[in-house]
Amino acid sequence: MRTEFKNWLNYASLFFPESASTIVNHFEGICNYFLNRTTSGVMEGINNRIKLIMRQGYGFSNFDNFRDRVLACFSN
Repeated sequence: MRTEFKNWLNYASLFFPESASTIVNHFEGICNYFLNRTTSGVMEGINNRIKLIMRQGYGFSNFDNFRDRVLACFSN
């Protein structure tokens, strides 16, 4: 299956070079999705939440305050 897809990508790169290049760059991740049916969406959400806390907490006096806020955010 991978060989057939790579052959198709080579053909498609003649007509859609930028799209084919993007697919080639992310080829392993695309294949892993179809094998495991998982994405990195959950991790991206966690990262965005931490970035939001960092923006809201600009001026935390030390790392411990930031750490406590992150742990409180993700505790049940």
